[in-house]
Amino acid sequence: MNGNKYLADTNILLYIISGNEGVAEYINDEFYISEVTEIELLGNKGITELQLKYRSAIIENCTIVSLSENIKQLAIHLKQNYTLKIPDAIIAATSIYLNFPLLTADKDFKKVKGLSLVLIRPL
Repeated sequence: MNGNKYLADTNILLYIISGNEGVAEYINDEFYISEVTEIELLGNKGITELQLKYRSAIIENCTIVSLSENIKQLAIHLKQNYTLKIPDAIIAATSIYLNFPLLTADKDFKKVKGLSLVLIRPL
């Protein structure tokens, strides 16, 4: 590990799973994920047993951050002030609460003040 800590958005883990080279420079960093990301990765309708095992293995290499009261209240505040979907509000709130940059390819997070963002461009 390089010692860099990020809260990884769901799209980052999907890019890792698909072998997208746009995330290659981050592969040795330490990833934290929201419970929302875990649900989004494992909760797809029609996911195969092999996909489930592979995604579970990726998740095991991340630290999962539970939805605490502080994160919930921050997500509510973000949802009230920005046009964010509930999962994105929780992910942004988790990143702000941890004080870790959010690693994502989703430009919608740029509007959230106080959110440290590392925006990647998938290849």
